[in-house]
Amino acid sequence: MAIKKSELYSSLWKSCDELRGGMDASQYKDYVLGLVFLRYALDGGRWDRLAARAASDDIGALLRDTTRRG
Repeated sequence: MAIKKSELYSSLWKSCDELRGGMDASQYKDYVLGLVFLRYALDGGRWDRLAARAASDDIGALLRDTTRRG
């Protein structure tokens, strides 16, 4: 049986609410924004270069430059 998109979204929303538990929404957004940033970095990152320079002082600049070139 196929599931409707609206049913899937509703189920996902309920799951997120359960995972969030008693956490205030203002705290929850901090986690979500971190995940959005991670997704942004994953879309354009060159992980072999990033891993090699992970302890470097200029890792932020490297992340920024890597994601721009995509």
